[in-house]
Amino acid sequence: MQTTVFSTPVITPLFRLIAILILKLIGWKAIGDKLECSKFVVIAAPHTSNWDFPIMLLVVLKLRLRLYWMGKHTLFPFPVGWLMKWLGGIPINRDKSHNVVNDIVENFNQHEDLIILIPPEGTRQKVKQWKTGFYHIAHNAQVPILMGYLDASKKEAGLADFFHTSGNLENDMVDIRAFYSQKKGLQPENS
Repeated sequence: MQTTVFSTPVITPLFRLIAILILKLIGWKAIGDKLECSKFVVIAAPHTSNWDFPIMLLVVLKLRLRLYWMGKHTLFPFPVGWLMKWLGGIPINRDKSHNVVNDIVENFNQHEDLIILIPPEGTRQKVKQWKTGFYHIAHNAQVPILMGYLDASKKEAGLADFFHTSGNLENDMVDIRAFYSQKKGLQPENS
């Protein structure tokens, strides 16, 4: 996978310091410990605002994660597409039928270390049901799901627990959604 803001020599440590400073200035806390596991899917929820993205970048830099994130292809237009990819983005065209799940699973099979962040709502708008691609990717690649979150009510964002899929999507989604039920997005009306 390509070099990103999370893995660029010299620049990453400098940006990490800047991220720590900005988080302190805006009053947000990054929650999480050093992770031993190096292959997993991160859920990023709730996703309710355009500000989720910069906060996520700051937190990921502070917590020293080297990850990639999936976003709709319209976030990668010319001339800024290269920048979004350098920020760790993987463009996903949801209008076309393709094998995104299989492609990401294959990437997990080919790499020793790989962390993919996925916002399961798939949009900043309020949704009744999450998209389940993150679950299928984790289950098929036999990697855990890390509960990444943003909670505007506490001004904190970070990493909680690992969740291991059972193969029973319906039951597992109840457990996963229960964790997020108390988390408030930046625009709670979209949660």
